[in-house]
Amino acid sequence: MEVVNQTYPPRIILLGVSDVPYLQVLFFIIFLVIYMIMLSGNLLLVIVVRINPKLHTPMYFFLSNLSVIDMSFSSSIVPVILVKMLAKDRSISLLECGIQVFFSLALGAIECMILAVMAYDRYAAICKPLHYNAIMNTKFCYCLSVLTWSIGFLNSIVLVSHTFQLPFCRWHLNHFFCEIPPMLRIACTDTWLNLIVVFTSAGLIVMSSFFLTLISYIRIISTILKIRSSQGRHKAFSTCGSHLTVVTIFYGTIMFMYLRPRSISTHEMDRVVSVIYTTVTPMLNPFIYSMRNKDVKGSFSGK
Repeated sequence: MEVVNQTYPPRIILLGVSDVPYLQVLFFIIFLVIYMIMLSGNLLLVIVVRINPKLHTPMYFFLSNLSVIDMSFSSSIVPVILVKMLAKDRSISLLECGIQVFFSLALGAIECMILAVMAYDRYAAICKPLHYNAIMNTKFCYCLSVLTWSIGFLNSIVLVSHTFQLPFCRWHLNHFFCEIPPMLRIACTDTWLNLIVVFTSAGLIVMSSFFLTLISYIRIISTILKIRSSQGRHKAFSTCGSHLTVVTIFYGTIMFMYLRPRSISTHEMDRVVSVIYTTVTPMLNPFIYSMRNKDVKGSFSGK
């Protein structure tokens, strides 16, 4: 493969969000508005949980974790996109690209695991109500939180170190932010080992989190269906409805991104899906929990 002439240190040239130049300003405004709403919504939710003693429970502790993850995940990607939209120079240094990949990978993995932990919390609350406080005690919750964050960052260290030790022959990245799959496509060596490491690592985290979530909800639904009164079933389901909605959006986006047939896969569609999971989903999460949760709504209204 012919090596493209590059300055030193080398810089990666990112693709624009749109191929139409005059649409860049419009997309800049849309991204900025969504990003500011996302930051405001998640930050407000963290503050409300923090200042309201009634919300000092395991469920809201992990919800605060989720909000911090969403803010951090979007902030590792969106500000760079906004700057590159208006700048003539769309290049990014290899170091900056590596930092972006590191944090987006780590935070994405942490979100997977936190959603699974939240599902287990709802399982304990609905299926083991008499033992809930003993199961989800403060020490156990902190240990779960530290464990998920540690695994996420350790996993990211492994994947980033394997990817960025590769020699690169091309510097035009067919994406508007740095991710490992597009990075592997511009490497000028065999990347089969890297692909094995990426899919094994991501598979273990994503699939184990997914199956833990799935098993938890199978048990939850089974328990709810055994409740005789419709009021009791509604009350039980209301405690996990918000989380189930967030999980459906999260895994639905991942499955559409990575499991759809190649026949309907295009770069334009990849960009749309990337926008959804980097900006739209983190923006929606606090509103889903606020609208469907009477405790959070009560805190916002001061009741």
